[in-house]
This record gives sequence, C-alpha cells and structure tokens, in this order.
Amino acid sequence: MQDDADAQPATTNEVLASLFKTLGHPQRLAILRLLESQELCVCEIEAALDLRQAYISQQLTLLREAGLVCFRREGWNVRYRIACPEVYTLLEMAEAIHGTLGECAWVEPEEKTAVSCGALRQT
Repeated sequence: MQDDADAQPATTNEVLASLFKTLGHPQRLAILRLLESQELCVCEIEAALDLRQAYISQQLTLLREAGLVCFRREGWNVRYRIACPEVYTLLEMAEAIHGTLGECAWVEPEEKTAVSCGALRQT
C-alpha cells in the first residue's frame, strides 16, 4: 500500500481534465455566470436559478474544491464570489470555439515540401 508521500503528483493534463470536468456541468456554469458581477448567498442563487438549496450547495462545494469560488461568512449567511476571474476568459474562449465547431481550418504550409508520415508507411 502506498502512502501519500509516495503518490505521484498530478500531471498538467490530469489537473486540466479535472478543471474541465468541474466546468462541464450546465448548472455550475450558470452559477459561475451569476457570480461574475456580484457576490451572492445560496438563497439568492436558489431564487435566480429556481433550484433546491441543497443542490446549489453541492455544486458550490465542487466549484470551491476546484478553486473557482470562495466564500465569506456574513452573520448566518455565507456569501460566494469568484476566486479565479480568469475562468471567464476560458469561458469566452470556449464560446468562440463553439461558434466555429464544424468548420475546418486550413493552414497553408510554410514550405511546399513533401511530408511523409511513418505511421502510414507500409513495410
């Protein structure tokens, strides 16, 4: 059995895959959009999205664990805000990509040279 000291650090691809997995849920994206311009409590998010408080809390926990949102206590309320505003740049880029899906980009090669691919070579 391995202990935590022997565990391999996550690769960049694994970390990014985890981030995209967190972002890959429509309700979590909706919550992020609500938090884009203001700090909100769960009850305000509940009213805006018409979802149950427990469900919103679950989604906020996942967003918090991913480092995308943080919170502060205000009396009995917990107010959530964006911890990583760069996520909106990522979402804008995703929207731009979505707008061009299905199109095939053609890039002219710099030199007109024959290219051989070893994977296609038959022996």
